[in-house]
Amino acid sequence: MGKLEKNQKIAIIVGLLIALTLICVYLNLSWVSESKSFTFNEVLSALLGNGSWSSEIIIREINAPRVVIGIFVGAGLAIAGCAMQAVFRNPLASPYILGLSSGASLGAAISMLFTIPLIPSGILTPFLAFITCFATMALVYSMSRVNGAVRTESLILAGVAVSSLLSALVSFLTFIAGDKLEGIVFWSMGNLGSASWNEIAFAAPVIMVCSVILITQAKSLNALMLGDAHAMDLGVDVRRVRLLILLLSTVIVAAAVSFVGVIGFIGLVIPHILRILIGPDNRYIMPLSMVAGGCFVLICDYISHIVAPYYGTLPIGVTTALIGAPVFIYLLIRRKKQVGWN
Repeated sequence: MGKLEKNQKIAIIVGLLIALTLICVYLNLSWVSESKSFTFNEVLSALLGNGSWSSEIIIREINAPRVVIGIFVGAGLAIAGCAMQAVFRNPLASPYILGLSSGASLGAAISMLFTIPLIPSGILTPFLAFITCFATMALVYSMSRVNGAVRTESLILAGVAVSSLLSALVSFLTFIAGDKLEGIVFWSMGNLGSASWNEIAFAAPVIMVCSVILITQAKSLNALMLGDAHAMDLGVDVRRVRLLILLLSTVIVAAAVSFVGVIGFIGLVIPHILRILIGPDNRYIMPLSMVAGGCFVLICDYISHIVAPYYGTLPIGVTTALIGAPVFIYLLIRRKKQVGWN
């Protein structure tokens, strides 16, 4: 693929993603029920503060936070997944490969079952989910460190072991939860509807700053994809870059899941599809993943509203799995030689 042809292809993809994102933003902002939605003029008037009382409440206080947090969470999980796939040189890697989702789930479960002094109840769940998510990465990294060196194979094995242990602890807490069982289960499925503007004010800057720093490391990630030896030959400090990428990805994941729960397949499917479309260069894949990830979450959120209105809004983690898993299985079957299958 020539450079001009590649640039044209990227421009078309960007244009399509932006157009689709804008359509999804409108659909989600205008949603009221399966039989009613606001018109474009009503949505615009409400956003500008000139709408009716009911439209401003629904659009600005209920729908808009859901849309905004969805965009940032999708963008963050997608770029974190892209970075993890590059670090581990494996298209099957995801943002949760080191057990981060299990760590966050443990913190959330603890917050719902126990009262912790000095921490306000309103921020207890996201606070503990953030802390335990980050602590999980620290534990996995320390377990993988041998004589000052950390191998990707050791990271993966440690991540699987720690994730299994933490998942068992979450299952135990769920078992003894009693009347608080619903809260733990619902959080683990992912939910955009509980996000507030105050939470967005914290999560959005964290995700954006870490994402921008990740993008600046795109060339180093390209080198890491060639292997540690080749990366060192190209002047990359493999140990420093790998630790930086893991830290940034962990902060992004922690900021995302601590407020909305565990949402899967975004960081797995989105970068994989983009690599198929435009190649492996992270300088293009990482920013595109952010746009595509936000768009994918908005699509899934709208589907969550309309798929089973009788039962309410489907947890978005269920929707992303129902869509993402079949798509990923199809891609693996179609391109199994490229991902190492025989």
